[in-house]
Amino acid sequence: MSHFSASYSVTLRVRLDDRPGTFADLARAIADAGGLLGAIDLVRVESGAKIRDVSVFATDVSHAEAIGRAARAVPGVEVENVSDRTFLMHLGGKIHMDANAPVKTRDDLSMAYTPGVARVCQAIADDPDDAWNLTIKRNTVAVVSDGSAVLGLGDIGPEAAMPVMEGKALLFKEFGGVDAWPLCLSTKDPDAIVAAVEAIAPGFGGINLEDISAPRCFEIEERLRASLDIPVFHDDQHGTAVVVLAALVNALRVVGKEMSKIKVVVTGVGAAGVAVTRVLMAAGVRNVIGCDREGSLYRGHEGLNPVKARYAEETNPECFRGSADEALSGADVYIGLSVPGAVSAAAIRTMADRAIVFAMANPTPEVMPEEIAGDVAVIATGRSDYPNQINNVLAFPGIFRGALDVRATTITDGMEVAAGHAIAAAIAPDELSADYIVPSVFNRSIVPAVARAVARAAERDGVARRPTEAGVNA
Repeated sequence: MSHFSASYSVTLRVRLDDRPGTFADLARAIADAGGLLGAIDLVRVESGAKIRDVSVFATDVSHAEAIGRAARAVPGVEVENVSDRTFLMHLGGKIHMDANAPVKTRDDLSMAYTPGVARVCQAIADDPDDAWNLTIKRNTVAVVSDGSAVLGLGDIGPEAAMPVMEGKALLFKEFGGVDAWPLCLSTKDPDAIVAAVEAIAPGFGGINLEDISAPRCFEIEERLRASLDIPVFHDDQHGTAVVVLAALVNALRVVGKEMSKIKVVVTGVGAAGVAVTRVLMAAGVRNVIGCDREGSLYRGHEGLNPVKARYAEETNPECFRGSADEALSGADVYIGLSVPGAVSAAAIRTMADRAIVFAMANPTPEVMPEEIAGDVAVIATGRSDYPNQINNVLAFPGIFRGALDVRATTITDGMEVAAGHAIAAAIAPDELSADYIVPSVFNRSIVPAVARAVARAAERDGVARRPTEAGVNA
């Protein structure tokens, strides 16, 4: 099914003959080509012509190109330019640095730089903790990637990964007020990545690892968490896990089931699948069966890598052996973090009554919602064009906001569980429904609520340098 998307929208700059009906002819041609009109702006008026910018929504790149061709064929219309609005947004990058202090006089210069800055440097040299108060460290996160597992694009390299990392930094600032900076590394060697992050860590209050392929991402995160005294958070793992937990908390409320009594089947035992399972179990789930392409993981399964072997030891308490489709029989929850077709619609129909399905492969879910509509109680995906989008933007800004506010030394399971429950609580009980278990990413109450919950959990878990009363909203 095709859906209109702003990510495939274009702006046509057109010169229209100044006669009645010219724009109507253009609008008809766009509609006949399947385009959806957006904003229409007058640029200027010339003798005998009007120049307008016309924004049009399309479903993909080829559709946008077809709309441009249709516009060029309209008599009385000259298409001067067709601009891809997504590419326009990226011109020159999406973020920049700005100054907190003015430098307009000699006094300003002498305090911001030499000679006054020397006294501040010496204060930090005498007490390194002063860096939290006297530098950007207190509110700055490094977004680190090697470009090896970018979105649905895969291993595209550090330069091509930059737009995603810039976008992440933009969202940190927009939603959490956190200053973040993209650092894309030209190495896939775990030793080199760990060394690079350790080397730049003094200038940051947290490290967000992003789009690093499994299983290297597990080793890199584990080593950095052991060596650094600031939060290290692989968002592909933990951000996903937190939002899945939030969605599951609310979905279980809708269907009237308890966390400790459900059977959960997970397909995809990579970075996200492992983290999701870990957080769900920390939140009270007792029966999780993880499946890869070969079927279920179980104790004694031969040929597993260390990550999957440990996963097999910690899950599947009844030691089920079989395919993902077979595992779904009688299951209460299916969580897909894999590929389209990982399970069948027929197998979904063998799940327990009032079943919950989170099919999160992007852009094509493991099973399309239309195939199982009416067969399960709650459906969520990773897409924005269906109800219940499971989107990491709900998690990472608030998690880092709370961690930075109390100067946390790490991110604990307790902090992640607290974040998930805070996101879930953004939807009032009387508003919950099968189509509304995940709040909007534009709900501005979520980040402060998540930050408060994370800060309190950090203090409970003994990883906060500042008490929550001083830290939250500082």
